[in-house]
Amino acid sequence: MDRTQLSLNTITVRSLPIDRVIELAESHGLGGIAPWRHQLADAGVEHVAKLARAAGLRVSSLCRGGMFTAPDAGGRAVAVQENRRAIDEAAALGADCLVLVCGPVVGKDVPGSWQMVADGIAAVADEAAAAGVRLAIEPLHPMMAADRSVVSRSEKAIDLHEDTGPGVGVIVDAYHVWWDVTLADAIRRAGSRIAGVHVSDWVSPLTGGLLAGRGMIGDGTIDLTGLVSRCRSAGYSGLVEVEILSDRWWAADPELTLTTLIDRFERCI
Repeated sequence: MDRTQLSLNTITVRSLPIDRVIELAESHGLGGIAPWRHQLADAGVEHVAKLARAAGLRVSSLCRGGMFTAPDAGGRAVAVQENRRAIDEAAALGADCLVLVCGPVVGKDVPGSWQMVADGIAAVADEAAAAGVRLAIEPLHPMMAADRSVVSRSEKAIDLHEDTGPGVGVIVDAYHVWWDVTLADAIRRAGSRIAGVHVSDWVSPLTGGLLAGRGMIGDGTIDLTGLVSRCRSAGYSGLVEVEILSDRWWAADPELTLTTLIDRFERCI
């Protein structure tokens, strides 16, 4: 796939300041970037937005909102307020979507935690729509249910979308959902509700644990070509985000990481 369809998730080259990431993305002819909120706090959201616009880069997503689950009502209210701030930042960036990592299971109560997520999204959905920000539910690998997200399957993310409003979409992140035998059906069902497609690879054994063990495109098990093709056929026309959280690639020269992922993207996606 042509590199103009590639959006660089900035965590992939996390050692670089975001100004340098934008400079490299522009010089390599990429289509966009996807920053994380802590980088906006460091550099300033208006500064990042101005640099991205000047470089002609689309902001494919902002990571992240969500984390709606908490043991008490006060904690859940704080989460809602934090998501309102994230919505404002996504609007300032003109981001295609705000990624929602929805929050872990609380108190061993999976259904109750699921309801907390639904309530949290519903609490901010109208404000996001008014700000022109699309909320995007990202299912995570089931092994992250205890510490990251109770939402682990694309089909269930679509169900959640349908329960919380038409302005809410879903993320298809290859690393998290590739294993699901129902994925192809879920992608077809999601259709235009797909708000983002993220690619990396699954290598075995994981060298950095589940969180930081993602593989470079083409090094692992996932049929990335097929997954992206299915998303395109379902109606997704946005950029494809490369998001590689990897101890191995974080230890490498970030510019080598970037040139490697561009080459793999063009050859393997």
